[in-house]
Amino acid sequence: MKNIILIFILFSSTIILSQSKEERADDNFKEFKFDAAIKLYEDLAADKKKPSLHIIQNLADSYFNINDYHNAKKWYSRLYTIQGKNIEEGNLIKLVQCLKVDLETEEADKLLKEFYTKPEKLKMILAQKAYLDSISKEKPKYKIENLTFNSKKSDFAPYLYTNGLVFTSARDTAKSNKIYPWNKQPYLDLYITNPNQKDYVPEKFLENLESDFHDATIALSWDTKTVYFTRNFIKKNKLTANSDGLSNMQILKGTIVDNELTNITSLSFNSEDYSCGHPAITADGNYMYFTSNMPGGYGATDIYRVELNSSGDVGKEPVNLGPTINTRGREMFPHVVDDVLYFSSDGHYGLGGLDVFASAILQESEFSLPLNRGEPINSNMDDFSYIREVASNNGYIASNRAGGVGDDDIYYYEGIKPTDCLEYSGNVFDKKTGVQLRDATVEIYDSEEGLILVTKTDMEGYYNFILPCNKTNKLVFSKNDYSKQSVTVTTDENPKEPSANNKVYLTPLESLIVKDNGVEKIKVEPIYFDYDKYNITTRAELELEKVLFVLTEFPDIKIKIESHTDSRGKDSYNLKLSDNRAKSTRDYLISKGISEYRIESANGYGESQLRNECSNGVRCSEQKHLVNRRSDFIIVSK
Repeated sequence: MKNIILIFILFSSTIILSQSKEERADDNFKEFKFDAAIKLYEDLAADKKKPSLHIIQNLADSYFNINDYHNAKKWYSRLYTIQGKNIEEGNLIKLVQCLKVDLETEEADKLLKEFYTKPEKLKMILAQKAYLDSISKEKPKYKIENLTFNSKKSDFAPYLYTNGLVFTSARDTAKSNKIYPWNKQPYLDLYITNPNQKDYVPEKFLENLESDFHDATIALSWDTKTVYFTRNFIKKNKLTANSDGLSNMQILKGTIVDNELTNITSLSFNSEDYSCGHPAITADGNYMYFTSNMPGGYGATDIYRVELNSSGDVGKEPVNLGPTINTRGREMFPHVVDDVLYFSSDGHYGLGGLDVFASAILQESEFSLPLNRGEPINSNMDDFSYIREVASNNGYIASNRAGGVGDDDIYYYEGIKPTDCLEYSGNVFDKKTGVQLRDATVEIYDSEEGLILVTKTDMEGYYNFILPCNKTNKLVFSKNDYSKQSVTVTTDENPKEPSANNKVYLTPLESLIVKDNGVEKIKVEPIYFDYDKYNITTRAELELEKVLFVLTEFPDIKIKIESHTDSRGKDSYNLKLSDNRAKSTRDYLISKGISEYRIESANGYGESQLRNECSNGVRCSEQKHLVNRRSDFIIVSK
């Protein structure tokens, strides 16, 4: 994991004499020589009863950056002891991750609840915890295996290519004489292998792609002719640096012709002042997701999205995915399949280190609560660069978990076929506002056995369950003061791949009613009758469908019907006409299946309850008379 950081320092050749031990430690820290920095900082800490916050901070960060989470925990804990709730959020997140790596989950949860007092953030964390706790009780859904082509160095960022698997590696190459100081490994290169042939020796990807520095993490256009990849800023085969002495990373674009890379260009949003990397292209080629530490983000690294034009070039400015996805920690390695964003994070609630999360893309700039993929996809160490095969539930992931061959290894995960038939999941939304509905009820009925399961949606309106094989299943979604929605799912005798992102919309009752002087009525336009008649017209049926919908979807509602006329005509005649119209409306609703007891009364009031000045003898426009010709469907109980 140490290889995937997005910045690299350009060393100074100036020799500085008479430096103090702390100055030498700081220089090593700034140059990513963390092993050397740790030795000096530890000596300084041992010499002082109360080492400075600067020494404690850099010691903690040094251990964290070399993945020594046990020792990093010691120094982040010391920071927390000194600063308490005033500790920086980034340090708190790292301390929590270190505790989880050491399997001190209860202590980690305690710190989170103490630190996050804002209801929205705490609600988000608790919802993620509840989901992770629930799936941890289930049988494993995947089996995972280490692949034979992994080396003793770092191997990560797998990418499915037409004739194999492309990945990023620091294995020994011609670059071995140049060492990346962060982890004392060679710079990164791109390789291609055939994961199905165990004796296949990985080869360099493209004949002329390699530079003398980092070449990593690729993405390809749908036709595999355009490639995007991550590389240092280089000029005349030398690293270029910004004003702070940093050589950052950029995303380059090129064209593949006869296994060679041509027309290499830098994307317009790149800058020597920050890093961009880990590109991911959507299946339609319209968007690129990527990782960056550009100014204005939420944390150490954030995920952004940028629109691509038909030629694969950048259109508008990149857009940060916002606080639902990005945190004060690290969000990295985006991957999009079937309107689901997968990414790695150490800022969301996880098992330790970087974990893989999934978030449904609801609209262009809206995402569902990121949910942890659970074990064995995630571990208590770093799990990242997750990809999924589009046509299956299988894929690849990189991890530095225990038992690997090298620093970071690539693993293949395969979905375990369920003993039941189909994993079915999605979200329930408010049809009017588009907001996810928590605690919505999901009832599952079998055509033979009746009700077989009742479950609830989580904080983000998410539901997930397994349907039995060879059955016709009726799913009924409901929530108090909302309409119901039924879905029929038929399964055959063979288990199927999961059916995800199934969206259900429930209509809120409040959007179907109005209040008139404190009285609740079903919201309808005027019910039109032919002149001097009271039979239900086609136009009237359209509005009465709204009344039928409310009475059908909300079976506890009872109403009374009140019909009114305008003032034209004799009072007695209007009274009789309106009463006939009220009763005709009642009879229509009953004929459509509404029980008689749910219509408390149906009465006409003629012209006795006019809504304006248009009484007998007053000249009014047709529009004003229309206001008085109405039928009200008053809610008497619900």
